[in-house]
Amino acid sequence: MTADIIDGKAFAAGLRERVGGAVAALKRDHGLAPGLAVVLVGEDPASQVYVRNKAKQTVEAGMQSFEFRLPAETDEATLLAKVHALNADPAVHGILVQLPLPDQIDADQVLAAIDPDKDVDGFHVVNVGRLATGSPGALVPCTPLGCLLLLRDRFGPGGLSGKNAVVVGRSNIVGKPMAQLLLQESCTVTVAHSRTQDLPAVCRAADILVAAVGRPQMVQADWIKPGATVIDVGINRIAKEDGGTRLVGDVDTQAAKAVAGAITPVPGGVGPMTIACLLRNTVTACCRQHGVPEPAM
Repeated sequence: MTADIIDGKAFAAGLRERVGGAVAALKRDHGLAPGLAVVLVGEDPASQVYVRNKAKQTVEAGMQSFEFRLPAETDEATLLAKVHALNADPAVHGILVQLPLPDQIDADQVLAAIDPDKDVDGFHVVNVGRLATGSPGALVPCTPLGCLLLLRDRFGPGGLSGKNAVVVGRSNIVGKPMAQLLLQESCTVTVAHSRTQDLPAVCRAADILVAAVGRPQMVQADWIKPGATVIDVGINRIAKEDGGTRLVGDVDTQAAKAVAGAITPVPGGVGPMTIACLLRNTVTACCRQHGVPEPAM
């Protein structure tokens, strides 16, 4: 048996196309152009690449892209003032402050200052609470939302109900929201982590295994139940034997392919879904702010 490869790159391209169609309809029917503001503090190379990709894909989807680059020595008060200005700007429907922030800025304070209805990253405590309680209006963090869309596509309508799901990792960005989303799909959910006793045995019970620990190739093939669906959220850069580096996930993909029923590759799996879901969230936020029905995306 060789696992099906879940092509996140292709799915994300389709999602961006649907987002573009929704944006065109909003412009045509309501005179609305969704706007996404991204704030970058400092010169972190990885963040710069990510912000550039976000801006490019935002414009390609027909949306307005607002980009603000602040020097690394920016103080917290200046950044908070920028966030408050964006909260008040009616052309901006989504706000994203790129993490990590420099040491002199408290990221929690900044995230708390973003209007929850414009918090397209889904990190504000109000959105966390909405998701946890199943309340309407939650904006969901982009990476776990992308994982869920891939799983829904794999299993079909109602196909996740009753499945045993194990999420390895308990971060606020992926692990915890992923568990909440799977609970809402009526999965039986276990959240495992570095302190879990006999972690391989816990993983082997999973019909759906989501690896989000940030440790290269930690999940081995014998941790995987035969036929399970594996979602690998990890993006780790490791050295190659002949020099240079390569990207790997949190799962030993090559070995896992012989056991799993389906698996996301790294790169090309979950990664492309993150920005596509950011665009989707921005359209959703725009519709809610203007009382317009949300399009199916």
